Amino acid sequence: MAEEIVNRVANNKNLITFDLEDYYPEGNRILFDIKDWLFEGLLLREKEFRKHIVEHDWSQYQDTYVALSCSTDAIIPGWAYLLLTSAVLPFAKKVVVGSLENLETILYNEIINTLDFSEYQDKLLIIKGCANKPVPQGAYISLIQKLQPIAKSIMYGEACSSVPLYKRK
Repeated sequence: MAEEIVNRVANNKNLITFDLEDYYPEGNRILFDIKDWLFEGLLLREKEFRKHIVEHDWSQYQDTYVALSCSTDAIIPGWAYLLLTSAVLPFAKKVVVGSLENLETILYNEIINTLDFSEYQDKLLIIKGCANKPVPQGAYISLIQKLQPIAKSIMYGEACSSVPLYKRK
């Protein structure tokens, strides 16, 4: 008779799972591409750009997270993103320059930096890997930087199939 295989990691009662998805900030994400406001998609003309900003309905961004971007190879002066931010800021929850992944990373970094990790001191941790919400890779990097100095060990994945990342010597 074959012996039953026991998953000791999954059955470990001292193992704590940290799921970044639990901290996902709810709200719509919008990528605002300014290419359509540029002359031939490449040149920013200040007068026309300012006209677009004045005429645009910014209220549609109420309670959203906004990533400002330009999908063409245009050189965008820094003040242009500041002007856009100034217009959308009264409505949006957060405004960043970059991709939606940049936005998610920044949101998670802000959350991770406010968390109290003292409860994880000398604990065995698993950073949950499978997510149904968009958890960017940068969030995992920020998380391990906070946990590694205090945790006894850190794994990644699920208790049934985890990858060891760190073990204090």
